[in-house]
Amino acid sequence: MKLEKRDMIVRPRRLRRTDALRRLVRETGLHKDDFIAPVFISTGKNKKHSISSMPGVYQWSIDRVQEEIDELLAVGIDKIILFGIPSAKDSTGSDSYSPNGIIQQSLQKLKQEYSDLFIITDVCFCEYTDHGHCGVIHDNDVNNDSTLSLLGKQALSHVEAGADMVAPSGMMDGMVGEIRLVLDTGGFEHIPIMSYAVKYASAFYGPFRDAVESTPQFGDRKSYQMDPANIREALKEVELDILEGADIIMVKPALAYLDVISHVKDISNIPVACYNVSGEYSMLKAAAEKGWIDHDSSMMEMLLSMKRAGADIIVTYFAREAAKLIIKTSV
Repeated sequence: MKLEKRDMIVRPRRLRRTDALRRLVRETGLHKDDFIAPVFISTGKNKKHSISSMPGVYQWSIDRVQEEIDELLAVGIDKIILFGIPSAKDSTGSDSYSPNGIIQQSLQKLKQEYSDLFIITDVCFCEYTDHGHCGVIHDNDVNNDSTLSLLGKQALSHVEAGADMVAPSGMMDGMVGEIRLVLDTGGFEHIPIMSYAVKYASAFYGPFRDAVESTPQFGDRKSYQMDPANIREALKEVELDILEGADIIMVKPALAYLDVISHVKDISNIPVACYNVSGEYSMLKAAAEKGWIDHDSSMMEMLLSMKRAGADIIVTYFAREAAKLIIKTSV
């Protein structure tokens, strides 16, 4: 039915007429403080090793990682999450909890040089084990309870070396409670835990596994990472981690799980993070390189969708590029 003009009292387009008006009524925005930048640190010296499947992302040696940190700080990104690639791996990932491990050495050096840098560490084993799985192997599977004590040991060693926050990502049952107990007993009640509470067994992790050399040597991770089909299970994981003492909860991946982020936000009374994972990053880079999409506008739209879905915090390889655009558009 054709409407007469007098019937069209409500016209949503009125608030879209000018840029100033659109900004005035904008419901969601991105800020530099929303972002955490992943940083990969490897053994060796004078290393800036490009990751072929992640354009613009590198493995850094400890003596050169300052180049990356300086660039991040220059655009206002002062929060990073560290991932280590050791020179030698073993069945229990012992480098991850060694006082002389790659992460522990990195923390000590970075804390000496950057007093205002907030450093989070990934607490897991896949980067450190020779089998590429996220814990101790018994009968060709990760044994949950044998892995818990080592997760606590790893987290404590990171904090003793200077970590400001720990982020357990192995999806072991009880991991948050174990780490909270170990940290509190060790006198680190003030250190927060950002739990990868909802981590799916996703196809979007491929480039990350190239970056940290952690592809499983047998089987897959479906016995501990979540089925992509499930959302009620995600809410259960969130509730359990909150009860165990998580201070921030994370959903990983982000782009294909915006509905999960939204549901998690609805039930949570603590901050919600999401991880804009390597596959999401690399497919945008590849499409932009082909000229199929505009890089910057697609990047910002992707990140905005995560914020709109309910994420308070976004872990993203786009952190530096997004921050530069935010600075540029705010001038």
